[in-house]
Amino acid sequence: MTSKVTQTPLALRLWLWTAIWLHVISGLFTLFALFPWANSESKKRHIQRWSQKLLRIFGIEMLAKNPSILPKSPFLLCSNHISWMDIHAINALIPIRFVAKSEVESWPIFGWMAKQLGTVFIKRDSSRHAHVVVGGLANTLRSEPVCIFPEGTSTDGASVRPFKPNLFESAVMAEVPVYSLAIRYLNKETGMRSNIPAFIGDMGLLESMSQILKSRNLIVELTFFPPPGSAPEMPSDRKWLALHCHEQISRYLTDSN
Repeated sequence: MTSKVTQTPLALRLWLWTAIWLHVISGLFTLFALFPWANSESKKRHIQRWSQKLLRIFGIEMLAKNPSILPKSPFLLCSNHISWMDIHAINALIPIRFVAKSEVESWPIFGWMAKQLGTVFIKRDSSRHAHVVVGGLANTLRSEPVCIFPEGTSTDGASVRPFKPNLFESAVMAEVPVYSLAIRYLNKETGMRSNIPAFIGDMGLLESMSQILKSRNLIVELTFFPPPGSAPEMPSDRKWLALHCHEQISRYLTDSN
């Protein structure tokens, strides 16, 4: 079930649009003026603070479950995908490198910012391109964590599409653990699942931003799951990893929604 929508007053929405673009400008300044001389930890702090403020502007509260299970060493994080906001929600908790669909790279301003933050873009429905990307991801995973959205597209969050196993090969090559993340967006008042942030169909970025601002009454829930146990097939079977992670996330969403 989904929740009813209480709309944000028009005057407040107009003010919030101003706040958003001022925040984007501050992010561009950080990328231009500070990032070239910042070390890795400083960049992560900037990314985390920027993402946290973006969530506040959109009126989104965060509820993180089991984040302490994530290690300090590199790992692959696989997640279901609902919205462009997913990336900022995750970064607000744990700054991390992402793999995103190639269309994101063409988005005005946000696409350029994503590229500067080290996002790896991949062509959807192109197994050949994914194969090329896997080697680069494995090299990255040897030194820092990476997050993937293996559904290959976004959904309304009611269920999880089958995971494409190609990118899991990078974890096998780098010999790092694979953690799972279930994302849900909830109405603050009712606690019920909300479709408001869902970035699906032919929806554009500005349209999606406007839709979230109209509601501004959301919780993003991030629930983390540990890697599979000491199953002997885990280190070498990308399809097994994809199925295991899909089952973890799908079961949780089915039980929770």
